[in-house]
Amino acid sequence: MKNQIIAEIKDYIKTYEERPSIATVWGEPLVGFAYAHHPDISELKTVVSPSHVLPCEVLKNATTIIAYFLPFTKALSLTNKGGTIASPEWAQTYEETNALFAELNTHMIEFLQNAGYAASVSPEATTFDRNTLKSNWSQRHIARIAGLGTFGFNNMLITEVGCCGRISSIITNLEISPDAPQTEDRCLYKRNGTCLACIKNCPSGALTSQNFDRKKCFATCQKNAALYKDFGNSYAANAGDETLDTGSEVCGKCVAGMPCAFLNHKKSG
Repeated sequence: MKNQIIAEIKDYIKTYEERPSIATVWGEPLVGFAYAHHPDISELKTVVSPSHVLPCEVLKNATTIIAYFLPFTKALSLTNKGGTIASPEWAQTYEETNALFAELNTHMIEFLQNAGYAASVSPEATTFDRNTLKSNWSQRHIARIAGLGTFGFNNMLITEVGCCGRISSIITNLEISPDAPQTEDRCLYKRNGTCLACIKNCPSGALTSQNFDRKKCFATCQKNAALYKDFGNSYAANAGDETLDTGSEVCGKCVAGMPCAFLNHKKSG
């Protein structure tokens, strides 16, 4: 069943990419499977937020979380390298990826239901608390537990194909052998104390060697949103709240052009 799910996700993305209205080209997705009752899942209420949702709160008999990472291309990354403002290409890809996720997840829920299983997506997965600036369903943390990668100093999940991309997930009661979280850090700084290019590239000063200032980071995203109003706002659309439609809240400077964006440090050392 694992191979069927992975193939279904890949095939859907390829077909979606061929739509005339879609400008984005994506890399091949990585798919991981987390045990819904893994000890690290319950720890998310401490690690992320006390209000972080548990899989069983979304689907009563949840057993598995299917997490997938969709890589961006190197060409897209280069458009957003340097400077203080996100590139229009980056903003458009961000919105088109989120729109893809919404459709793909609906498709995968139907796929699993047709196979005799229940499936759902956490309502918290497509929004975040605008006071705490935290999500109550952290796609990055879920993907880590699903064995897709380890965290970089930039707080992004570094997979075997890098951290330049986006993550989504689906909860199901399908019983399947889970993937184990990775233990070897891919971040160069965590491996050997080098790099920290993400700090140098952060335009707001939100990311430092001491801490991460969410408010400074979000302020930069809002500056970009004021510029990019033509690509829609996936958070507003998914929440059904037009008041959130302030534009594309993006940045990506701590990802684009970074050594960890595409290189496989686990293998290259």
